[in-house]
Amino acid sequence: MTATAYFVTGTDTEIGKTTVTAILLRQAAAEGKRAAGLKPIAAGVEASGANADVAALIAASNVPLPRDVVNPYCFAEPISPHLAAQHEGVTIDFATIRRAVDNARAQCDILFVEGVGGFHAPLSETTTVADLAVALNLPVLLVVGMRLGCLNHALLTVEAITARDLLFAGWIANQIDPEMAAFAENLATLQARLSAPCWGVVRYGAHALSHPVTP
Repeated sequence: MTATAYFVTGTDTEIGKTTVTAILLRQAAAEGKRAAGLKPIAAGVEASGANADVAALIAASNVPLPRDVVNPYCFAEPISPHLAAQHEGVTIDFATIRRAVDNARAQCDILFVEGVGGFHAPLSETTTVADLAVALNLPVLLVVGMRLGCLNHALLTVEAITARDLLFAGWIANQIDPEMAAFAENLATLQARLSAPCWGVVRYGAHALSHPVTP
């Protein structure tokens, strides 16, 4: 049986995609599901040679997968992946990523495939994360980094998702700014304007969803 799978994107870089994906993985595992997370493209490694996002997803998953399945492309520099790939003389091949996703789906009940950066982050001179999402053709889950400007970023990202005939499956509000003014009102605005359900809210510093929704 092929796993239920989602493509996780965000309103920007550094807005908590990995944090939210790890929460979803732990929640699924607690419900008795075989849960795995992939980060097909990562940029930036620590002194150990590991990428922190990849390590976090491996730790939150309860299905052991080979690292080259979890993370087919890992670049040393913490910069835009298209530049990091250029600097290393690497071309990001969507077929390689599709094989990794298919491999993972055959071994778990639920799979979360985390993108890199925002939805339009470049992956090469001609491709972006949006093109990868189309190639994988998975329902899209949007992580909204709750800070000033997030309404515009969220609405534009959803417009880009739906313009590509991808299924916008839901969104999660991640409170990355603990002092965001009118947090509740901004959340209500998103709930009124986004066409998919809110799966929950991650409060600043929290490690679980408030009012979680089981996918």
